[in-house]
Amino acid sequence: MEREVLSPRRLAAGCLAAALLLCAACSREKRTPIIVYSPHGRDLLGLVERTYEAAHPDVDIRWLDMGSQEVYDRIRAEKANPQCDVWYGGPNTIFARGVKDGLLEAFEPGWAAAVAAESRHGGLYTGLYRTPVAILYNSEAVSPADAPKEWDDLLAPRFKGQVLIRDPIASGTMRAVWGMVLSRSVEETGSPERGFQWLARLDTQTKEYVVNASILCEKVARREGLVTIWDLPDILLEKQRSPILAFIFPKSGSPVIDDGVGLVKGARHAREARALIEWLGSPEAQLAAAEKAYRLPARTDLPDEKLPEWARDAARSLTPARLDWDAIEREGPAWMARWDREIKGRGLSLTAKAR
Repeated sequence: MEREVLSPRRLAAGCLAAALLLCAACSREKRTPIIVYSPHGRDLLGLVERTYEAAHPDVDIRWLDMGSQEVYDRIRAEKANPQCDVWYGGPNTIFARGVKDGLLEAFEPGWAAAVAAESRHGGLYTGLYRTPVAILYNSEAVSPADAPKEWDDLLAPRFKGQVLIRDPIASGTMRAVWGMVLSRSVEETGSPERGFQWLARLDTQTKEYVVNASILCEKVARREGLVTIWDLPDILLEKQRSPILAFIFPKSGSPVIDDGVGLVKGARHAREARALIEWLGSPEAQLAAAEKAYRLPARTDLPDEKLPEWARDAARSLTPARLDWDAIEREGPAWMARWDREIKGRGLSLTAKAR
């Protein structure tokens, strides 16, 4: 085969392209990485990465997207040799366990005074967003009249084998829902047993425990299941792609997760991590997250007129559940272990015995 002879002009162009690629690689290597572990999904994480790096070209945000429980497990496993700088997202029940395990460095951002007192946790982590949980359904397959309007409606015969559930073992959102069910049982009866019976009945309705949160809403849109329970930001993001999805907040109350952020103890890039956390709670970042990623700001000083319409609508229709979060944090691990050991996939036999 005859070899191609490059002209001087083409040779020079090739050398220039190679040099530009090398410079870009070197530039990236010179940037300071900030390692972020988060359950917030690529929509919000990509927004944070693009926006923050545009204003801070010396920083390279590198994020790992996983479930809230998985974030905690990974940071705990890496305690002796921390790889993560910023723990970004998850319920306060999981962050509280991180505090007990010594996983967080004391740091209270300057914006902490702008969030509610219950969202400030001893300067170790701070509430950044308020994340409500809703019932989601396929509006083409389920009419408004038949749609579940309360938690007990998920147990109706018409939804037998049509419920999808994100695996609660890996999900902070679902752990909050399970915590609501069980803590209410304790408050009203003195025991979690009635709550476990309810979860056993829900198990008999459940078609699948979905291991990947990113496809949970997609499965409902594809009618692989007709109803589920999930958090509002993901629901609204998925509705952009699948308008047939609809949701409702039960009037009896929905868990509202105090979605936090914290500095990992022993973070390799602590100075840059603190700066990122300061920015995440700024009015600019809070409003951008609300407008583009459907996050309800934890800040209480943002004017209503600056919030997007969906956020104002959610505030009007949402009834926050009154929950004993301390009890959920304290008893949650044992409750979840029992659910996984005795109830998951065994609800039919358990409910039969109860009769």
